[in-house]
Amino acid sequence: MQAHYRLLEQEPTFRAAQFALEGDTVRAMRAEFRGRRTGIVRIPVVVHVVYKDKRQNVTMAQIRSQIAVLNRDFRAKNADRKRTPVPWKGLVADAQIQFQLATRDPRGKATNGVTRTPTTRASFGTGDTVKSAATGGADPWPADRYLNIWVCNLAGGLLGYAQFPGGPARTDGVVIHYVAFGTRGTATAPFDRGRTTTHEVGHWLNLRHIWGDTEDCSGTDAVADTPNAGMPNYGRPKFPKISCHNGPNGDMFMNYMDYVDDVAMYMFTAQQVARMRTTLDGPRRTIGT
Repeated sequence: MQAHYRLLEQEPTFRAAQFALEGDTVRAMRAEFRGRRTGIVRIPVVVHVVYKDKRQNVTMAQIRSQIAVLNRDFRAKNADRKRTPVPWKGLVADAQIQFQLATRDPRGKATNGVTRTPTTRASFGTGDTVKSAATGGADPWPADRYLNIWVCNLAGGLLGYAQFPGGPARTDGVVIHYVAFGTRGTATAPFDRGRTTTHEVGHWLNLRHIWGDTEDCSGTDAVADTPNAGMPNYGRPKFPKISCHNGPNGDMFMNYMDYVDDVAMYMFTAQQVARMRTTLDGPRRTIGT
């Protein structure tokens, strides 16, 4: 959210784009969402690995493990979805979105969907410096054709951050700490199941945190089938975890858009899927097939 609020102040068109998208999303929800794109949408991904040492230069196997997690999570094919509490089992939804490493680069040449860039920087923050070669990172591929994911050493306890739809193309995409990426190699518990990237790609597709980014019960994620929550949840809560007078079932902390450990999150809801699909029909309509 720090990166999001900075962009809202720095980019005059971003606030208007977010406002327009929210209006489109509300109208789609009220109309019992019927998207223009039907069936599975396949999104090409480029992973920009920005590294200072060998450990940060994550392997191809680790990258593939993350793509596999995204495909399980967004298609509701993850085995742990079966742990969803009984009151919400009927809400678990398949977004019909699949991710694949790009096979062609922006010039049409064959690629494995990965770029590797050595850097002299010890770490990066939310200032988007990792997204530019001029500041020690890697330039993005065209944001209207690819989901850009940067993997690097993030400072300040950050696991990752994303840009919501409608922002500048030069910084559009997702940034993930190399210790929270994929399920093998440098992936480190309790963030070793690839769910940081699932969470951040959710933001890239216009999902908000389930507590609405306030801690006084006044916020909203603009999704009707996620209970109002008082604040982020951490670790591995026990069901029910009640806040904001949301009993008897409490917070939907197992939702990918909370802050719990990877092992404790395992679902998107039907209304969250509607928001993501609206984004694919709107500001992300040029991406994927």
